[in-house]
Amino acid sequence: MTNVSGGTLRRRPAQRRSLERVERMLDECARLLDEVGYEALTTKEVARRAEVPIGTFYQFFPDKQGLVRALALRNLDAFLDRVTARLAEVRLSDWTEMVDLAIDEFVVMKRSTPGFAVVDFGEVLPTPGGPALKGSERMLDAALENNVIVADRLRAITIDLLGAPIGPRLDRALVVAVEAADAVLKLAFRSHRDGDPDLIEECKRLVRRYLSDHLPGDAPGGRGGAGALA
Repeated sequence: MTNVSGGTLRRRPAQRRSLERVERMLDECARLLDEVGYEALTTKEVARRAEVPIGTFYQFFPDKQGLVRALALRNLDAFLDRVTARLAEVRLSDWTEMVDLAIDEFVVMKRSTPGFAVVDFGEVLPTPGGPALKGSERMLDAALENNVIVADRLRAITIDLLGAPIGPRLDRALVVAVEAADAVLKLAFRSHRDGDPDLIEECKRLVRRYLSDHLPGDAPGGRGGAGALA
């Protein structure tokens, strides 16, 4: 089930049936983004495919943008869950390995998660790799750009797993790392539908080298610098 915040939905689903309906609407939204794109996406078709009355749709989502915002938040939650799960499975010898792990998970989602190629963490990409639809850079929060939200969510994992020093220097470094990775990965997916492998490797190298100036060289307990989540 999605971890969409209460502020995203008009009404928080309280019963299992309502939760399932919200999930179906988000699932169909994602599939339709792949099939017809953002501009042709309609609330009516989402409701029809999810087999819910249109009135039920508007109980939970104010409009198409609200639906896509909820999908982007679900995508972000799924990405963080995947990264955290991978961390539980492997033992990292160095924090730089965390950069590769996080970027690899993002690339896998780009290739396989429905709708993720069009809307990952908020920006709407009418074509692979952008440019993004104007105004969608603040899809997650009207006051903050999407990448700032992403960096803040990654910051929590960084502090928990790496023991990185809390402060504005780390905050700024994570925003820069996320922005840099975002730009290079967009280029990779513009160059090849599955992401140009050489550009993906360049993205990892760029982020590792940048964060090496901001994160400890050794991981606590040999876990590796999970703070390189960017």
